[in-house]
Formats: sequence, C-alpha cells, structure tokens
Amino acid sequence: MTGLLTPDQRLRRLELTVTRRLDGLLHGSYLGLLPGLGSEPAGSREYRPGEDEVRRMDWSVTARTTVPHVRTADADRELTTWVLVDGTASMDFGTAEVEKRELAVAAVAAVGFLTAGTGNRLGAHLVTGAGVRRFPALGGRTPLLSMLRTLLAAPRGLPATQVVPFAGALDGLHRAVPRRGLVVVVSDFLDGLDEDGLGPGAPDWEQPLRRLAARHQVLAVRVTDPREQELPDVGLLTVVDPETGVLREVPTASRKLRERYAAAAAQQQAAIGSAIRRAGATHLVLRTDRDWVADIVRHVHAHRRRPSVGRK
Repeated sequence: MTGLLTPDQRLRRLELTVTRRLDGLLHGSYLGLLPGLGSEPAGSREYRPGEDEVRRMDWSVTARTTVPHVRTADADRELTTWVLVDGTASMDFGTAEVEKRELAVAAVAAVGFLTAGTGNRLGAHLVTGAGVRRFPALGGRTPLLSMLRTLLAAPRGLPATQVVPFAGALDGLHRAVPRRGLVVVVSDFLDGLDEDGLGPGAPDWEQPLRRLAARHQVLAVRVTDPREQELPDVGLLTVVDPETGVLREVPTASRKLRERYAAAAAQQQAAIGSAIRRAGATHLVLRTDRDWVADIVRHVHAHRRRPSVGRK
C-alpha cells in the first residue's frame, strides 16, 4: 500500500494479495482464518487428558458410559463474522512502510475475503474519536469493499469529540451480537492500561474481552510498530501523544535511556499479551515492518499443528 495509489487501487491490491497469497493456504473445509471447533453439534468422543477443555465435557454421555467424553462440533457452514476495529489516533502512527491503521485495514481485508462465501456475512464496529460506527452483517464483496473504503477514509488527526473507551466498545459489540460466531478484534490494545502501562494491573478491556470470548471464537489482532519497541539514536527527539496531544522532548542519544525504554516496552507488550491470553482469545501480532501475510500464515499453521485448537 502506498500513498500514491487511490483508495480503490489500494483495495484492489489488498484483494489480490489476500486471494493470491492466502486463499488456498488457509481456506478449506470452512476452517478459514482462525481454525476452530465450530458450533454445530456433531456428537461426542472420549476425553483426552491434557488436550481437551473440561468445559466441553459431555456429562450425559459420561454418565451413561462411565468413561469421560467431550462434545464435538462441525465447522459452521454459514459463518457470521464480526470485526471490531480500533481507528483511534494511536493507530495513525507508523514509521515503516505502512501505518498501523493501514495494517489494521489489511487484517480486516484478510478476514473479509477469506470468510466470504455463500451464506457467510461480515459486520463491523469501527471505533474512532467521534464514537463507534456500526456496519450491519452482510454478505458479498460489495459491502466488504464499502466497509474497507470507510476504514481507509476515516478522518485522521482530528480532536476526539465522543471518546468511547476500548472496553466500552467491546461491551457494545458483546451486547449487539448475541448469536455465537467469529469475532476479530483489531487494535494496538494501548487503551485502558494501568497508570504506567506496564502492569501488573489488568487492562480495563480484559474483562469485556473475556465476556466476548465466553460466547464467541475471538481472534485478537495486535498491531504494532518497531518504534514502539525501541528508540533510534537521533539526538533530541520531540514526540507527541496522538491521543492527548502532549509533547515531550526525548534525548535519544542516551544509551541508558534507550535501554530503559526498550525494557519498559517489552514489559508492556508482555503484559498486553498475557491479558489477551487470560481473556481466552487467540493472539496474533502484526508489525508494520514485517510481511503481514507471512505472519498470518505462520499463525494459522502453528494453531493447526496443536493437539487441541481450543487451547489458547
């Protein structure tokens, strides 16, 4: 993606990237982007210690046979997917080939094009400084492209007029989507952290994410930039908080300061990852300086090699 292309050209390039590089590698048997057990009942099988979750125990069959059994399910033939996209000011940051916002759009495009099919539908909640914009779950390529255009064209750099906490956006999606399905949350997950952002306090969004994961199959896509992990040695650097507008001058020539920054950033990222896993969501990290398609492929293949995809 490049600023020299029109939005339609960028979307066309995204579609070709997804269909050529991902379709066929990940699609098949209705597994889609996030392998899972599905929700259509398909019977029971004997419990495998260390592989199966106790919450999937089939107690009636266990009682009849006196042997522990777990419920099995077929992958859904008609899938409704919902995406919650963070479009707040922190997502406009980027020092590599793309901004975090553009990478978020790429992730939504991958979900949309890979789950597109007969009977499948995709809906979205877009969180911005002006509130939450909601897109109904519709099938077909035209609604998907319209949604992606809106994500790309969302205003940037404007002061927030109706701040919606990320935790509140998650709760809003939970209330709006009662039927079980696939939910993909795309964000940098920087909102709602404790005072210094390093833990050990749980983020405000952990409990809402846990409630969402209790009902749906949830994939949390965390979008990051290399400059959020380490600072370059460029002398006195003026930085601005995109959410608050606060300015600060940072003496990046100090090796000690750069090391402290990198250590704190690593601690913050570990805390965010731990909170996502505690909530029961599957965790995928995409970076603006990496091949996001290759990262998605590695993520899905790694989950398919696990003995039980129910384990996060």
